[in-house]
Amino acid sequence: MGIKMYYLAIDIGASSGRHIIGYLENGEIKTDEVFRFKNGIKKQENTLVWDVEELFINVKEGIKKAFLKYKNIKSLAIDTWGVDYVLMQGDTPILPCVSYRDSRTEKSSEEVHKIYPFEKLYKKTGISFNTFNTIYQLYADKLSGKLKFATDFLMMPEYLTYCLTGIKAKEYTIASTTGLLNVETGDFDYDIIEALGLPKNIFSTPKPTGSVVGNLKEEIAKEVGGQLQVILCASHDTASAVEGIPIKGDNPYISSGTWSLLGIKNQKAITTEESRKANYTNEGGVGYFRYLKNIMGMWIVNSLKAELCPEQDFAYIINKAKESTFNGVVDITENRFLSPQSMKAEFYNSFNEKPTNLGDYFKSALLSLAHSYKKALEELSLNTAKKFTTLYIVGGGAKNTYLNQLTEEICNVKVVALPIEATALGNLKIQIERKI
Repeated sequence: MGIKMYYLAIDIGASSGRHIIGYLENGEIKTDEVFRFKNGIKKQENTLVWDVEELFINVKEGIKKAFLKYKNIKSLAIDTWGVDYVLMQGDTPILPCVSYRDSRTEKSSEEVHKIYPFEKLYKKTGISFNTFNTIYQLYADKLSGKLKFATDFLMMPEYLTYCLTGIKAKEYTIASTTGLLNVETGDFDYDIIEALGLPKNIFSTPKPTGSVVGNLKEEIAKEVGGQLQVILCASHDTASAVEGIPIKGDNPYISSGTWSLLGIKNQKAITTEESRKANYTNEGGVGYFRYLKNIMGMWIVNSLKAELCPEQDFAYIINKAKESTFNGVVDITENRFLSPQSMKAEFYNSFNEKPTNLGDYFKSALLSLAHSYKKALEELSLNTAKKFTTLYIVGGGAKNTYLNQLTEEICNVKVVALPIEATALGNLKIQIERKI
């Protein structure tokens, strides 16, 4: 027998990061979480930012932990949430790294659409409108003067990969979340870039998923206790999650975490007027498009929990929601739920008949999620001319059995809940099966 090889998936979400070792055993990918750390937005002079220095410290710490337990680690790959990036001036990051939840793009998105109407943008990129899309963030950097110092920009997983290797490389799936990638060519659309006056030199053709970036820098290898290859997985976490879901047939999925990403795999982008109005997006997948809708996810529940009962566990919250007879529903896709001063106040002010206790708030949040899934499924069925009877749910939200029950009842589908680390599995699958 040969030496067993191990692979490391670094999966970083908006609230936490995980380092997960994977290896093949009897044809199946087995996993072992070796490190977990907290992540979150910080406020810096009224701006919401990511602490990328702390992120990188945790990335290195997790690799060190992995090497302490496993010696034959062949490669690693990093996936994160989409749209956010770090501007670079040569080899120096231009900080702070502003979070997508910051309000700076409310003005810049309006300015972009004056120059390049959204209807035209959607036809070319297939990316739905969200005020936080990279295109609007970059334009905000242009308006503030910050962009004039930039020689490059790296999406979050690309930046962390650069910190490990010293090599700048753009990857296709995460690049597709910028709203600047052409759906036909798979490359940045220079017509849009020129029209907006963005510097062309900061854009380079994204590499295919599965590409080798290089080895760890020698000083990093010495610090973490080992050397390995760094690979570009599907570095947008939803792209990796879709790779990790054992979907049967043409059924839709929800990757349920901070956001709920509901969609299907599709061979061609759908950029019809109906699709645009439904705000469906066509993000890059591994040999297909991820035709999906961004729906505010467990962020709503987590925000209410932090405000109403931070000391309680989720079992307590779910029990209180089950006891509630409150049936108020809000449209959680509205921007007011993106980053409110008080999530409780947003819910309270939404109703004439007010929620009166903790359970009412959580019942409303879960019902609102289920109803948003129903609407999205109806739009998905209409836009693809397909009927759906089964819905796969993965990620942290898949563990919420009450939400799964509400989703089945309200959406009239069979819910297949897979409380697996789908993102890490997809990340590992790409490393193990890599053919580039």
